Amino acid sequence: MTEKTAARPATRRGPYAKSAQRRVEIVASATAVFAARGYRGGSLREIAKQLDLSLTSVVHHFPSKSELLVAVLENADSASIDSFESDSQGKGVVYAVLRYVRRNLERQEMLRLLALMAAEASAPDHPAHEWFRDRYERVVAAFTTAVARDQDLGRISNRRQPELIAAALVAMWDGLQLQWLIDPRRDLMAGVSAGLEDLLGAPTVG
Repeated sequence: MTEKTAARPATRRGPYAKSAQRRVEIVASATAVFAARGYRGGSLREIAKQLDLSLTSVVHHFPSKSELLVAVLENADSASIDSFESDSQGKGVVYAVLRYVRRNLERQEMLRLLALMAAEASAPDHPAHEWFRDRYERVVAAFTTAVARDQDLGRISNRRQPELIAAALVAMWDGLQLQWLIDPRRDLMAGVSAGLEDLLGAPTVG
C-alpha cells in the first residue's frame, strides 16, 4: 500500500502540469484578444482558434468568459499590492510608487489591458465591475496606510487626511499612466515624480 501511495504523485504530475500549462496559454491568448477587442468584442471561440484548440477544450478550463476575464485580470495585477506594501513600509510611499512605475514601463500591454477593462467595467452590469471596485478599494487602502505611516515618520509634510491623499495619488497615477499609454513619448517617471512631490509635499527620491 505504501508503494502504491508513493507512486500516485508521479502518475498525476504529468497531466496536472499539462493542464496548468494549458491554462497559462489560454490566459495569455485571452489577454491578447481582450486587449485588442475588449471584453465584449472578444470571444472564447476566437481565443480557442488562436491556440488551435476546440471551444470545448477552452470551456473545460474556464467554463465562462467572465471567469476567464477574472483570471486575465488577476494575472495582469498579480503581486502588485504585496510588493507596494513591502516597499512602502521599508522606504516610504514615494520610493514604492516610483519602483512600481519603473516595473510598469516594461509591461505596457498588460497596462493597456487593465486600462481598457477598467473603462468597460465602469458599467455596473459588466462582469469585472466588482473586481475593479474591490481592486480600487485595496489599492486606496494600501496607499492610505503608507501615507499615514510616512506622516507619522516625518517622511512627508502634507498633513491632510491620509484617505484623501491616497485617493488623489491613485487618480494621478492612473491619469498619467493612461496619457503615457496613448503617447509613450511622454516621460511617465518625471510626471509621477512631480505629482508625488506636489501631493505629498516632500522631495521625491528616484
